[in-house]
Amino acid sequence: MRALLCPASLKGVLSARAAAAALARGVRAAEGEAVELPIADGGEGTADALHAALGGTWHEAVVSDPLGRPHPASWLVLPDGRAVVEAAAAIGLPLLAPEERDPLLASSRGLGELVLAALRESPAALVVGLGGSATVDGGTGLRDVLRELPVPTTVLFDVRTMLADAARLFGPQKGASAETVPLLEARLAGMHELAPYAGLPGSGAAGGLGAALAFLGAELVEGAQAVLEAVGFDTRLREADVAVTGEGQVDRTTAEGKAPGAVAARCAGAGVRCVVFGGRVLQPVEGAETVSLSGDRARAEADLEELGRQLFPQSGTPRAGISARGDP
Repeated sequence: MRALLCPASLKGVLSARAAAAALARGVRAAEGEAVELPIADGGEGTADALHAALGGTWHEAVVSDPLGRPHPASWLVLPDGRAVVEAAAAIGLPLLAPEERDPLLASSRGLGELVLAALRESPAALVVGLGGSATVDGGTGLRDVLRELPVPTTVLFDVRTMLADAARLFGPQKGASAETVPLLEARLAGMHELAPYAGLPGSGAAGGLGAALAFLGAELVEGAQAVLEAVGFDTRLREADVAVTGEGQVDRTTAEGKAPGAVAARCAGAGVRCVVFGGRVLQPVEGAETVSLSGDRARAEADLEELGRQLFPQSGTPRAGISARGDP
């Protein structure tokens, strides 16, 4: 029997590829068949997930981190000539220590620099993944260095947030205080050039970078759906008895544009059993078996191996039902 292992990254703990490998070790130990298909939704790990499924060539450029310090960031050229750039690689929140996080100061300039580095290689098209940024600057820093998009550009957003809601919903996790959030809201509202794009789903992604890139001519699309299409998810799903996906924290946003939520929805449509795991589970995913891991970052790989083992008894038949503690 076959398990399709399609986790997203556990931010700051395991990459999607490492999480899939850990699940696979458990499935194979239980004599099940494992197919590893790491996924993403435009945030951290998007380029790596596409590389794992499609191949390509990695490149690196030194860009500005959110506070303007030099930082090496990787980007990918796919076999079809498209360049894939991630906001998280250049201006990601994990690049800052907790005490450094301040969205009033953090700039998206580094993403603009990374896009320019990719454009210098004359790609056929550009894919920009949004998610995991430290910024709420409406793309001001990016637009200081990037004035146009000379090739067709697709922006993959991981949340459907509108521009007006970006500061309120995501400013606090980027270091904004209760006093700072209204200042960020006013800053975004004052960017009148972005107003025509403020109603687009994803315009508020990455602190308004969605709207900024739309202003420059990019098309905004749901990252999770685009990645699942690119890696051939539906074809793999037809051959699976169970799909396993998840991320570091499962909450209401999981079903609102995140990759595991998109997997669960496609499994429900195809009538395939779906297990969604989280290091923390704040809200289960409707229509899927939601499993909470131990929450111990040091045990993440061991937890996933155990989950893989518990999917299949030694007979190789998928086990129906796993509790939040992973018990049968």
